[in-house]
Amino acid sequence: MADNNSCPFCNIELDRILYEDAYCFSVRDGYPVAKGHSLIIPKRHIASFFETTKQEKDALLNALEIAKTNLDSEFIPDAYNIGINDGSEAGQTVHHLHIHLIPRYRGDVPDPRGGIRWIIPDKAIYWSSSQ
Repeated sequence: MADNNSCPFCNIELDRILYEDAYCFSVRDGYPVAKGHSLIIPKRHIASFFETTKQEKDALLNALEIAKTNLDSEFIPDAYNIGINDGSEAGQTVHHLHIHLIPRYRGDVPDPRGGIRWIIPDKAIYWSSSQ
């Protein structure tokens, strides 16, 4: 799997892998923002979701479903955020595509409305009359 010697996902420790198929694998995030935070990662070293083949997209979405099912039984979250940071300006720091599956729990933040919109805080509260 080592396509890129400096890429942490191309050189992942095998004992971290929770699920694997011909195109992708899943692991727990090394720096989780919530209990169970997982990553779904293609085996091929590509930076962008838009570089994936049809087979890779299908495999990534299947692995996402499997990860969700496993998290549902292991951690019983109330909801999920699913996200991809695609490009440096979008916050991507590891330039090997990975999908974040972040379990959310009732009360983990005071007001979860807006979800991923909080990446640009001034735009997050779109339902407020002050915007």
